Amino acid sequence: MASTFTPLGVELQATGENAGTWGDKTNVNLQLVEQLAGGFTQQSFSSDADIALSVSDGSTGATLAHRVIEFTSSGSLTATRNCTIPLDVQQLYLLKNSTTGSQSITFKYVSGSGSSATIANGKTILAFARADDGTNPNITAVEFGGDVVDDTSPQLGGNLDTNSFNIAFDDAHGITDENGNEQVIFQTTSSAVNQFDITNAATGNPPKISSTGGDTNIDLDLEAKGTGHLTVRGNDNSGAIQFNCESNSHGQIVKAQPHSAGVTNEMLLPAGSSSTLVSLVSTDTLTNKTLTAPKIADAGFIADANGNEQIIFQTTSSAVNELEVTNAATGNNPAIAASGGDTNVGLEFTAKGAGYIKFNDLAYIPQQALTSSSNAVAWDVQAKPNAYHLTTENTTFSAPTNSVEGSFICLEINYNGSHTIAFNTVFEFAASTAPTFTSTDGKTDILVFRYNGAVWQEVGRTLNLSES
Repeated sequence: MASTFTPLGVELQATGENAGTWGDKTNVNLQLVEQLAGGFTQQSFSSDADIALSVSDGSTGATLAHRVIEFTSSGSLTATRNCTIPLDVQQLYLLKNSTTGSQSITFKYVSGSGSSATIANGKTILAFARADDGTNPNITAVEFGGDVVDDTSPQLGGNLDTNSFNIAFDDAHGITDENGNEQVIFQTTSSAVNQFDITNAATGNPPKISSTGGDTNIDLDLEAKGTGHLTVRGNDNSGAIQFNCESNSHGQIVKAQPHSAGVTNEMLLPAGSSSTLVSLVSTDTLTNKTLTAPKIADAGFIADANGNEQIIFQTTSSAVNELEVTNAATGNNPAIAASGGDTNVGLEFTAKGAGYIKFNDLAYIPQQALTSSSNAVAWDVQAKPNAYHLTTENTTFSAPTNSVEGSFICLEINYNGSHTIAFNTVFEFAASTAPTFTSTDGKTDILVFRYNGAVWQEVGRTLNLSES
């Protein structure tokens, strides 16, 4: 009966076979077993092409029958190359890719759709040729001693201890979530010397992010994208930022309005040179500020430099009338005027208790002209309390309009010709008798009246003055 051979070339001698050569063949078989158990050989890709490993029955010369195989090449490979083995080979191989050209080697069965093993350039794998199917056998491989880059889905079985070394990220690369989406991206800067530190904290203390590095003074920049903004989110209270003093022993908090206020707005910081913000409760000094439609609360006041009240504002429910203060250009007087929703609005001055209103300078009521029409003079005493009339015809003074109880009016009559003068019955003269008016060209009469709510009572007269 003839000898047979295993898929790796070991000769299985039949009973009574190989008389006289049995010892030599046994020695070869033992050498093959030695090769299969731990033998090392090199297999070169002598050209930029695939290679096929074949069995050498009863011989130790076959690359296929070695445990450790190092692949080399006589030139640079330009693409991934295949190394195939027969379908019936079952062996555990240690394979190393030492070819030139930075190409991978695919270790696979000669045919079939079973799994294969890829040996990245410069890497070593442990490959188990399983011969588990006569048509589509599989190869199971484990890489070791290589870089993480060779494992497309590496996993840790425990914590990663960097052993006092750094983790280096390429520019624009970083950490992703389990779905492959970016979570933290690191950007590099040439010759960087500054960085930020992240420090955890014990119970009762906050974690910290701080600027550190080679420079003495280092800012910490936070930058939103496009027109985005930084958000300090609320939790049990509204979002807040605390600004500490240089000793970190005192702090001031900037805090958002509560949810109940329903506020969504913007607050712009002041323009100009360095300044200090003012508050609702602190005592502050404002210089050259423009207040547009300001509001002062009831009994609110303007104080002097010592904090003493100078002007106090009192409010009235549903007020429609107000006081206007107007400044003036050169040669003009500033003005205080009553204005508002009503048609006729007065202006009141009230002293306190038995106090009085004092004018340190001349109280001036400008004199304004009255004209006649069809022998009658219409007199709005609110608009012209100090009036004069230059006669052009015999004239009667009609009942005044806009009379106010307790008010005084003054009238100067200048005669431009010999014209007669008469008054409406609302004017009451001393002894209920009108004076004999001068009615002479170039002369002047002056009369003063006080209104008692019903009639204008004469309180003074000067007649027959020379017109100046």
